[in-house]
Order: sequence, then structure tokens, then C-alpha cells
Amino acid sequence: MSSILGRAAILVEPGTPAVVEDIEIESPGPGEVMIQLAASGVCHTDLTIKNLKGNGMPFPIVLGHEGSGWVEQVGEGVTHLVKGDPVVIAYRAPCEQCPACRRGDPRHCYAALKPKQRIHRKKDGALCSQVLRCGTFSTHTVVHSKAAIKMPKEMPLEKACLIACGVVTGVGATCNTTQVWPGARVAVIGCGGVGLSVIQGARLAHASMIIAVDVNPTKLTWAKQYGATHVVNAKDGDPVAAVRALTEDGWDGGVEFSYEATGIPACIEQAVKMLSYNGTATTIGFPATSDSVNLNLGDMSTGVYWNKAGLRVCHAGDTLPSHDFPLLAQYYLNGQLNLDGMVTREITLNDVEAAFHEMETGDVIRSVIRM
Repeated sequence: MSSILGRAAILVEPGTPAVVEDIEIESPGPGEVMIQLAASGVCHTDLTIKNLKGNGMPFPIVLGHEGSGWVEQVGEGVTHLVKGDPVVIAYRAPCEQCPACRRGDPRHCYAALKPKQRIHRKKDGALCSQVLRCGTFSTHTVVHSKAAIKMPKEMPLEKACLIACGVVTGVGATCNTTQVWPGARVAVIGCGGVGLSVIQGARLAHASMIIAVDVNPTKLTWAKQYGATHVVNAKDGDPVAAVRALTEDGWDGGVEFSYEATGIPACIEQAVKMLSYNGTATTIGFPATSDSVNLNLGDMSTGVYWNKAGLRVCHAGDTLPSHDFPLLAQYYLNGQLNLDGMVTREITLNDVEAAFHEMETGDVIRSVIRM
């Protein structure tokens, strides 16, 4: 099969805006598939990679990792997919070789299956990096075949793309990383796309109280719509005191589970201090390399030692895509998972920079690129 032509939103060099350029996509090799993209969510991780000047990836870089589409071509040895299959692209398909995979724990895979880079900038043939092995801000991409997860035919792909990162990260935090049990009390700090998905996951797990914490009143309104039972505006005072007051039960209050979806160190400290005895805080947000937190040990009510507090880290919802993606799609089709309301804007490839700007300054859950 010969290569085909397409278009992609590309970072050309550090510190410059994304630009749309013509690309040439090689046919997939053994174990790979080419995907014709239908849609891609604009995730904060893509903006972070831009702001971090590529985060170590060689330029040029094709942005995007929250994509859905149809199988266009299959490489040698691929038997579980055929041309035309609707799929969502996973960026953490288990590698099957690392110690975690070998001991039968693929949710904690150390690495991920990856394809050979097969996207070239047309004007000069430059080989393009693909964000998180995906590169979904494009008309076509090539990924490992096990990273292309088949969707039900009735699943709308402009909604399915959200499953790939933001939704599976948030829902997965509550059902894989740190499992919420029925009747538990939950606090969620940060109510963007991932935080709202944490709220949905806590609701699916039948938490008795879900407290949403943010500084943006619009996001707190969204939180109520997605299942929060209480909201706390952190601008109005100490959010730790507010959460502990809401949960006061004669045993000094606190939540059994707290989730931090901001990447802000102070919010991680707050998540730990919100815990009830033997509770667990989970950090999800993307930290900077220099970030650190200061956790008190000895405070009798909120210190890590006396409160027997736990702290866990969520990477992509500790997802097993082959299992979790179809399950989340079925939740959506059953009316149990709200994806429709998470699409704030539908845009084109030419609108990526505007979407980044709105992400930083506006009230948006997800902008979705329609190809």
C-alpha cells in the first residue's frame, strides 16, 4: 500500500503556535493500523506539551492524543481489526513485556506499545513526533493495532474520542486507581474535564456525598450537573475547613476519598488534609518537574501519621483500554455517563490555538476537533 496525504496541526519549533500543514502518512507496518480520524478532543496535556516546548520530543510534533475514527489500513499480522471499524485510540496500550505485565498486572504497565513513526511533513519530508504515540490533531495517523479499541457501531465518534483520555482518567481514578465503595464520601478538587469525570465515576460507584471544590463558579455549576451533592468555592475561604465541616459526623469529619485534578501542589496538600481516618487521596494532575508538597505528619486531625492518610497517583485512570473503553461506551449508550454535555465546542484543525487560549481563560470543558 502506498502512502497517503493528509493535514495535521503541528508544533514546528519551541515557543511557536501550532500550524496546520500538509503531511504524508506511510502505510502501517506489522502490528500497526492507519486510522482516518473523525474527531479529537483538545486536552490540557497537549497545551502543557506546547508550553513545555515539546517536553523532550523532537520537532516537528503532531499534537493530539484523544482521538477516534475508522480503520483505514491494517498492517501485516493484524487480524482483530478490518478497514472501516470504528475505534478510539488509546495511548497506554500495555507493552506485555515489562515486570508489571509479566506478573499479570497490565493496568500498571511501565511502558506502552508504540508504532514506528510514519508521519512526515510533506514540504520537506521531516519525520514528525506524535504526542503520546498518537498524533490525533490530524486527518490520519498510524498507531499500534492494540491501541485501536473497537467501538460499538452506534457510538458517536465525536463523543467517543473523550473516552481516550479525560474521561477514562477521571472515571478510572475512582474505579481502578482508588476504588470508591458505595456510601463513601468523596471530595474532588478541580472541576475541569477530568474532575467532572471523577465526579461521574464517584456517582457510578454510588458515593453518598460528592463534594466539588473549585475557584470558578461556572465549573461548580457544571459539577452539580454531573453529580456533585455539594460544592465549595475555594475563593470563599479554607476549602479544607469547608469540606471537614460538611462531613462532620462526630468523628472529626473528612472524606474517605479525595481526588486532586489540578496538578497544583497546594491542592494535593489540601486533598490529604480533607481525609477522614484511614482515607486515601489520589493525585491526577500533571506536575512540573520542580513541584513538591509538604505533608504534615503530627497533626492529630489532619496529619498523615495520626490520620493514617494514604496518597496514590493516577496515571490515565490506570486503564486497561481493551476492557475499559468499551465499558465506558456502554455506560454512555445506557445513559449512565454524560459525554454530550462535555463537548463545549466543535472546531476545526485551524482553531487549535484558539481552543488552547480558551482552555486557559474561558469556561470550556472540551473543544472537539471534527475532521
